[in-house]
Amino acid sequence: MGVGRKKKFNDEPFAYHQVIELEITTLTNLGSGLGRVTLPDGGSWVVMVPFALPGERVSVRVFRNHRNFSEADLVSVLTPSPARLAPRCPLFGLCGGCQYQHLGYADQLAWKRRQVAELLQHMAGLEHPVNPVIGSPVEYGYRSKITPHFQCGREPREGRPTPIGFLRQGTRFDLVDVPRCEIATEAMNARLTPLRAEVREAVARGDYERGATLLLRDAGGVVTGNYDEVVTETVGDLRLRFLARDFFQNNPFILPAFTGYVREQAAASGARHLVDAYCGSGLFALSCARAFEQVAGVEISASSVEFARENAASNGITNATFSAGDASAIFAGLRFPAADTVVVIDPPRKGCDESFLTQLFAFGPKAVVYVSCDPATQMRDLRHFTTAGYALQAVQPFDLFPQTRHLECVVTLVKQA
Repeated sequence: MGVGRKKKFNDEPFAYHQVIELEITTLTNLGSGLGRVTLPDGGSWVVMVPFALPGERVSVRVFRNHRNFSEADLVSVLTPSPARLAPRCPLFGLCGGCQYQHLGYADQLAWKRRQVAELLQHMAGLEHPVNPVIGSPVEYGYRSKITPHFQCGREPREGRPTPIGFLRQGTRFDLVDVPRCEIATEAMNARLTPLRAEVREAVARGDYERGATLLLRDAGGVVTGNYDEVVTETVGDLRLRFLARDFFQNNPFILPAFTGYVREQAAASGARHLVDAYCGSGLFALSCARAFEQVAGVEISASSVEFARENAASNGITNATFSAGDASAIFAGLRFPAADTVVVIDPPRKGCDESFLTQLFAFGPKAVVYVSCDPATQMRDLRHFTTAGYALQAVQPFDLFPQTRHLECVVTLVKQA
């Protein structure tokens, strides 16, 4: 699981691959168990251990020392947690895709709520209640898009075919062969088996000079592997079309509740107008449209804007307009009065960049509903909102990604008078 040894290994405070024992006390937002050991000088040192659970005593093998903590692989669980379960997937612990299959779902949700609260306190400097995490109705077989990888130019191990799967835990390039993904839908797993055979035949013929990333997307049981194919996803009473390669939330089972909450929070602001600043093919803008007089979606991708317009027309929504906005002028030409407008933002994992925040605060909407797939960057951004005069109203996590460390978090902010 750990990465290969570097030429210059920092051997303080532990030697490379030194085995130590420790108690795990908590889980980090990266999905690792965290424990502390006492050093010979009496100091306390943090050790991060993937797949270890709070309350466990474990034996671990150190593979990296950082400035103020170490990373280690789990060797054995000496005293297991009562919460520990047998993982469903035989590759759990090898494949880097899942972090929590050994933990019951109710416990996963409780820990994710705690992690959001800790990030809110430490990164945003705010004390505010975090609502219980709204869980996915489906705990396995929920994911509607996967992207298996394979590599060429490397000889597979003797007697083993070319690995087609996902990154091995703790590595950047090594792949684990994954014949079946337990969090993917059954329709995609059914397609994965013949696809793997097709790829291996193509590799044997020399059709690939390099490796590639495959795509499988399930839209209502119809699976495509074509990046440029148009697919249709149903969310509540909406039918939304978009390119298979484009971003779209990958857990359709929770989307009605997820988009419904965003709509409720946006409407509760009392604003008559809504701006969806990262609108994509229109998921939030169109889900919210009937609660507002006017809705405007802004998106840098021109092709996504075209799909958003088509989706509005096909769903009979006439009060929503969409435009391809330049990143340097997101709100240029917007005629909504700021004091009567709520903005929904769903930025990339890296969060909002300085240019966007500057434009947003210059516009000064009545309220902002901030949707994020990375609560760490979201909480970092909250410091800018509070400085700009916005008060935190609600923090609601949604678990779109059971069995993994990932989650979505919706934060509601209101501009103070």
